[in-house]
Amino acid sequence: MYLKKFILCLTALFLSPLSFSAWDDINMTPGVNAIAQEIFGLHMTIFWICVVIGALVLGFMVFLIIKYRKKEGVEPADFDDNPKLELTWTILFAVILVGMAIPATTTMIKAYDDEEGDINILITGHQWKWQYEYMEDEVSFFSNLLTSLDARNNIAPKTENYLLEVDEPLVIPVNKRVRFLITANDVIHSWWVPDFAVKQDAIPGFINTAWTYVDEPGVYRGQCTELCGVYHGYMPIVVKAVSDSEYKDFIQGKRDLKAQQALLTEKLWETDELFAIGEEVYLKNCVACHQVNGAGIPPVFPALAGSEIVMNDKGRQVEILMEGVQGAAMQSYAEQLTEVEIAAVITYTRKAWGNDAGGDGEIVVPKEILDYKNNKL
Repeated sequence: MYLKKFILCLTALFLSPLSFSAWDDINMTPGVNAIAQEIFGLHMTIFWICVVIGALVLGFMVFLIIKYRKKEGVEPADFDDNPKLELTWTILFAVILVGMAIPATTTMIKAYDDEEGDINILITGHQWKWQYEYMEDEVSFFSNLLTSLDARNNIAPKTENYLLEVDEPLVIPVNKRVRFLITANDVIHSWWVPDFAVKQDAIPGFINTAWTYVDEPGVYRGQCTELCGVYHGYMPIVVKAVSDSEYKDFIQGKRDLKAQQALLTEKLWETDELFAIGEEVYLKNCVACHQVNGAGIPPVFPALAGSEIVMNDKGRQVEILMEGVQGAAMQSYAEQLTEVEIAAVITYTRKAWGNDAGGDGEIVVPKEILDYKNNKL
């Protein structure tokens, strides 16, 4: 009687609509390519095997507890063990484990195949952004969080893809094998795109590999999944799969942009132009550490407002941005920003927060950054 009631309650619980309302939110992503779907199928198969085993064991335990509970006038049996029964369940579960291990191993061998791709992309994690380098095409760019500071501070409304939007998505072609070579520049990160069933640690000085093959165009999102510092949650990943013709246009567009940026170093720049560009660069790359008002978070992130170097020593400021500061959180931006962006952000910090009134008021132009680079070669 009690066993029947227990089974009915358990059945009602599992069949309740509430049990399935958030299933997609907690379950593994099915994926958009063959290997991801194979991994998902393997995951679900093993999941249901575990559910059946768990239900049988739990049900048997409940049956024994109810049937053989203490009763008046009943003498309990006296026994030590049952070797045959123990051998039987040991063999049974060994067979089940081997049966799960064989398809799991086969799938994992496919997932970790390190064969060279049609497209090979070097992915480098930085605090707190991703760098993508298309190795065959000599195209490289950084992907930064696009969500505004106001949205993060609950001043502006949040969008549908809050903290999952970037200024520069990774673009790959459909129907091509794309291999990812994943590393890091500073601390350990992890590049995770659930739709591709790809999650690889990005470790400084070490390269992990992963690959994907996408059949249909689409936008796929992921995140850094290794705690990498105070703004770990601000490292989203966006991959855009496009047709082959769109992909070629994208690569050509990046090449043309690189050529245009080289010409900009020869332009005669106005202070207002550099200030406007510098403000955008600062809000995208510097504000997390040095804050909107330039006050920083001393002693880890020093203030730029009122800084003697920022106000009166532009040569040292250029050196800091180009080389970084050894033993400090400040990294080199020589490869992360263009000559125009570096000159502009230096000019912005020298003119903002009252620094222009207290300092020498000199600006930095892109040609000076290019000259610095050439002198280092």
